Amino acid sequence: MLKFLSKIKIEFNTLDPRVASCMEFLAQCNARKAKESNPACQVLVKRRTDDFPPQITVTFVNGVEEAFDATSTPAQAIRTMILEKGQLLETEQMFREAGEKWPVIIPEEELHQFAPGTKVSACLLYLFLVF
Repeated sequence: MLKFLSKIKIEFNTLDPRVASCMEFLAQCNARKAKESNPACQVLVKRRTDDFPPQITVTFVNGVEEAFDATSTPAQAIRTMILEKGQLLETEQMFREAGEKWPVIIPEEELHQFAPGTKVSACLLYLFLVF
């Protein structure tokens, strides 16, 4: 997860009963495997004393920053989002390294083309026609 991030900032009041997501996410960030995936990723923890709601802010390696309200977003949902956006970053980098434009624009007429070459066994075709 950390390999896609350059910085993580976790803010919470330790007395706030809504800190579960922050604590779980912090534990995931401090895991050995996560740290080994990107030792350069900064993990900052800001303990607050006011009523500010728990918040997790991540900065991706491309500089894009995203903040999450940790009172309503589970740590696993944040992790999943980071992994999905990270895969998009890897795909973008792959296209750019290959000299292709990004984002890839697919012409409208190609979206509606028939896909030839798909085989359907006679048995499946029979089941499809019978039911």
